[in-house]
Amino acid sequence: MGKKWKDLSPRTRGLLSVAAAVEAGLKIAALIDLKRRPAAQVRGPKWAWGLAITVASSAGAVPILYLVRGRRTH
Repeated sequence: MGKKWKDLSPRTRGLLSVAAAVEAGLKIAALIDLKRRPAAQVRGPKWAWGLAITVASSAGAVPILYLVRGRRTH
């Protein structure tokens, strides 16, 4: 069984908190962009990107993948 939150060092708790905030920020940014972007400017179905961004626990990889590769520039 893993450690409990209270058993972690303050530094580790801080790093985990920052990582969680960064991941949440990436997900929010990707979802806002996806919502505002016309379907013609998205590679693949918007619903699939939305599902992947919200459901996948990816340490930020899926939102970054969408922002870099999932959008069309023109």
